[in-house]
Amino acid sequence: MGAFLDKPKTEKYNSHGEGNGLRYGLSSMQGWRVEMEDAHTAVVGLPAPGLADWSFFAVYDGHAGSRVANYCSKHLLEHIISASLGTTGTQGLQGSHSGSDSSTVDHPASAPPSVEAVKTGIRTGFLRIDEHMRSFSDLRNGMDRSGSTAVGVLLSPDHLFFINCGDSRAVLYRNSHVCFSTLDHKPCNPREKERIQNAGGSVMIQRVNGSLAVSRALGDYDYKCVDGKGPTEQLVSPEPEVFEIVRAPEQDQFLILACDGIWDVMSNEELCEFVKSRLEVSDDLERVCNEVVDTCLHKGSRDNMSVVVVCLPSAPKVSEEAVRKDAELNKYLESRVEEMLSRSGEEGAPDLVTVMRNLSADTIPNLPPGGGLASKRSVIEAVYNRLNPHREEDGNGTELEDPW
Repeated sequence: MGAFLDKPKTEKYNSHGEGNGLRYGLSSMQGWRVEMEDAHTAVVGLPAPGLADWSFFAVYDGHAGSRVANYCSKHLLEHIISASLGTTGTQGLQGSHSGSDSSTVDHPASAPPSVEAVKTGIRTGFLRIDEHMRSFSDLRNGMDRSGSTAVGVLLSPDHLFFINCGDSRAVLYRNSHVCFSTLDHKPCNPREKERIQNAGGSVMIQRVNGSLAVSRALGDYDYKCVDGKGPTEQLVSPEPEVFEIVRAPEQDQFLILACDGIWDVMSNEELCEFVKSRLEVSDDLERVCNEVVDTCLHKGSRDNMSVVVVCLPSAPKVSEEAVRKDAELNKYLESRVEEMLSRSGEEGAPDLVTVMRNLSADTIPNLPPGGGLASKRSVIEAVYNRLNPHREEDGNGTELEDPW
């Protein structure tokens, strides 16, 4: 549920990197929430023998606090590696903390784990870190009741391992269509509802016991204390679903991982088509990710927003025609705003909401698919502010009209 600010915090955290035949960019924004509870992991070249050509990306959507999300962003991968390799320790995850990427690490040659060992190791890693965090005093004594979803992709040279626990989501864009999506873990899903009821709980207003909106998560220990039930049989389970897909280098274009603050306002197809259109305009992945979070904010998302875009070798390339059409679109929007402001009479200039409403009634060609007019809000707002610098503001410097 959570509380909201009077005005969204639109500052972004960005990062990018490349290696192992891929490039990635990420963006996160606090938005309307009173606290930033998202976290992420981006590691190119896993720090373990034989895994230098593997990579790992994940997004964590915290709730009731950021403690669990932040800890998992730093340490989940080492638990997965440890379980997958059948060892009790790793050589440390340098740079795998939230908001950073590690440089590729070279290790002595070693046989990589089998597909089944990886899948088992991922599940085991989740259960281990969940049990480990339970021992933290603030989580054990109830001073901190936070939890977090986790969605990730582990890339080997031959396979993509999609990992999901909760309602964040990852998708694969292959051959110019959405080829795969993880499945959200919601209390109303029949399988999830059955487990919740078997543990003595209920599903009310689509929430576990009328409170928690996800049926699987890390942390959330208030929902994991049913006697006689194992860790995967509790009201909320820390067990991820793991999906393995054989890579198709000539067809695989990009991956997207995002929290529900993104998916709440864009479908799988809309987001993928929007990202594809932006990749044809710019090869700056931070810029592409920033456009995603800005567009979702303008589409009405009230949640924290985090997105990671991972471009594979067959990703869309910048197109001169797409760049030209995008520039023409921006020029058209600027001229329309100028026209509306120039026609303002004694009543003064129209506010930004009215400008957007008028533009939405136009038939505008070449708007980005999936993003629509909302994806050009920043362009429209920039020219509006330039042409109307003396708009009324309140004592806090906030526009009287609500621009959002």
